[in-house]
Amino acid sequence: MATPNELTAMRRAIAISAQGLGTTSPNPPVGCVILDRDGVPVGEGYHLRKGDHHAEVNALTAADERAEGGTAVVTLEPCNHHGRTPPCRQALIDAKVSRVLMAVMDPTSRGEGGAVVLEQAGIEIERGVLEQEALLVLGPWLHSLRTGRPHITWAYTVGADEDDGDQAELRRTHDLVIRRNGTIEEGVPGGHGEGAFRVPFLPLSDEPEKALHALTEAGARTLLIEGKLNEAARLLTDAVDRLIIEVPQSPPSARPTAVSGLDLIPDGFRMGSTQLIGGYMRLIAERMP
Repeated sequence: MATPNELTAMRRAIAISAQGLGTTSPNPPVGCVILDRDGVPVGEGYHLRKGDHHAEVNALTAADERAEGGTAVVTLEPCNHHGRTPPCRQALIDAKVSRVLMAVMDPTSRGEGGAVVLEQAGIEIERGVLEQEALLVLGPWLHSLRTGRPHITWAYTVGADEDDGDQAELRRTHDLVIRRNGTIEEGVPGGHGEGAFRVPFLPLSDEPEKALHALTEAGARTLLIEGKLNEAARLLTDAVDRLIIEVPQSPPSARPTAVSGLDLIPDGFRMGSTQLIGGYMRLIAERMP
């Protein structure tokens, strides 16, 4: 069982893993925290882009020799293969940690899997620690693996010919953005690893499956479509996974209007959360299974 200190460390690892959203693809956004043998945090790290060190290596580098006999708390099962970087399970073994907690198991892990190799090395393993919370960050990447296409978010403002809301923060958490005028760009310009990602050529096919294939082949695992009148939204409407709908804020006392209730949420979606962003109420809805 995870201790309170370890649960706190996992939530920290989940939080810092989100700093890789929009740049790690086609790799997953992962975070790691190292606790020393007394349970004190001594290092943390996250994966930024393909080709760079993974989260575990960055956290172990920060912890240095204080990792020996300690605990690694990581949001995704440590990798078990040589790619552009050595396997993270070996880095943990070499650092002589005594325990590894992981939130989500990696469906891409090669061979027996990183967790099994760590166990064979005598390291204590805890699986599924705060898994549902870690999926807030890892969920879109896993969705892309399952479906073979990017996880798609469509964001728009109600009652505006063009969107008035500020979606800059949304762009930074997506691999690709299709702007209102139809142009495609990286959410974080130049943020992905060299040779791991490219912006697809325009125009996209007017056949949804071919358009999705081109986006996937470019390396995208997440896509943001901006604007109610965006032609890409009409093309890919059946593939949209998440809606972010911004509604002008109402006064404290007001008559109901056509944009004041759940009729904003199309069939097949359910509202997951609401936020106040500036002068707008932001509704976030997920496609139902």
